[in-house]
Amino acid sequence: MSTITNRLKYWTRQTVAHLDFPLLLIVLALMGIGLVTVYSATASANFSRLNNQLINMAAALAVMLVVSRIPPHKLMRFAVWLYLLGVILLIGVFLFGVKVNGSQRWLSLGFTRIQPSEIMKIAMPMMLAWFFHKYESELELKHFAIAAVILLLPTLLILKQPDLGTSLLVGAAGFFVIFFAGLPWKIMLGMGVAAGAALPFIWNLVLRDYQRRRVLTLIDPTSDPLGAGYHIIQSTIAIGSGGPFGKGWLNGTQTHLEFIPEKHTDFIFAVFSEEWGLMGNIVLLILFALLIVRGLMIASSAPTPFSRLLAAAISLVLFIYAFVNMGMVSGILPVVGVPLPFISYGGTALATLMLGVGILMSIKTHKTQ
Repeated sequence: MSTITNRLKYWTRQTVAHLDFPLLLIVLALMGIGLVTVYSATASANFSRLNNQLINMAAALAVMLVVSRIPPHKLMRFAVWLYLLGVILLIGVFLFGVKVNGSQRWLSLGFTRIQPSEIMKIAMPMMLAWFFHKYESELELKHFAIAAVILLLPTLLILKQPDLGTSLLVGAAGFFVIFFAGLPWKIMLGMGVAAGAALPFIWNLVLRDYQRRRVLTLIDPTSDPLGAGYHIIQSTIAIGSGGPFGKGWLNGTQTHLEFIPEKHTDFIFAVFSEEWGLMGNIVLLILFALLIVRGLMIASSAPTPFSRLLAAAISLVLFIYAFVNMGMVSGILPVVGVPLPFISYGGTALATLMLGVGILMSIKTHKTQ
């Protein structure tokens, strides 16, 4: 019995030693806000979702604790294999995937279904960080070209599913690594010009009809108020009606009269804004800013190129998550399937986010590796 107790104490000490408490407190604060908001959004319809979210949070925290104890040099060993696994699974989705609501994003394993694109949110920056770590002393333009191929292959496979939101996040994660690795400004300028020239091709041949409707609806939501514009109109009404201080917890009329679509997932920011108003949003923005700044501080003090690039990419991906979600709910960006980090209901996205947080903690607490 004493042996088990001693081992438990040792494991607890080691686990605590690999936690970054400023980062943990910020994440716990965001998760607490998320739990309160999920309760408000779902209590009248499906109270069980609150219990499910508590389970999701417990599982995600366990993932964070486990990953935080793995040294970065050991994480680096998995980078290539995790990336290859993700690509193989994405090809499997393309060939044999399960189609739900017009999107072929899931792969059936018999006893469960998985969404391989979630793997790439972490596998992509890990793979590119490993690549630039390996060739740090001999970087040439060809290495950036190879990195672009590594980035584009899974991103295009995810876009084909179609899943614009996840492809945006995966693409951003990879681009941030390439950028911090030293991508020349001339190349970025050329890429910007090429992207602008390719817009007509993307509009006509790449984007699906529903994606084009989302862009047009962004410009004028009232053109289809009961169809494609409904989400944006209702969410902006909820945000505006919150005023400076909000209507109070559980008192959001847009929320509880069922006007806000997907109110516990992608549009949960509208629920929070209606109930807590501008002041609540300022607090939320401060927490996200602190989270990103803390991640970049960890990146700046990381001892190796791999850990430095990976930490910076994860930090800015958290920014993209929050910016895109708040932007689409506020009506300044097209509607895509991106949850609000640590706030929206869901298990898979939360586990992926906490995996990223665990990696940041690992990099922070393993200074010499």
